[in-house]
Amino acid sequence: MPRFGPIKRKNLIGYLKLLGFDGPYSGGKHQFMIKGTLTLRIPNPHEGDIGKNLLNRILKQAEIGKQEWENL
Repeated sequence: MPRFGPIKRKNLIGYLKLLGFDGPYSGGKHQFMIKGTLTLRIPNPHEGDIGKNLLNRILKQAEIGKQEWENL
């Protein structure tokens, strides 16, 4: 179960796949993942770990609550 905090990009992608997202796919400046009609941009890999604030914004865009995230 991932805790809500800094996370590696690779782990974020793995958890998003568990939640039903497909990808990541190449596009423009950022890769993205898709779930139904929802498209979610993924941060670039060269910027290090994804911090708590950015993770919070990503989860909001993905319509994933903190409880759902921590209960994976």
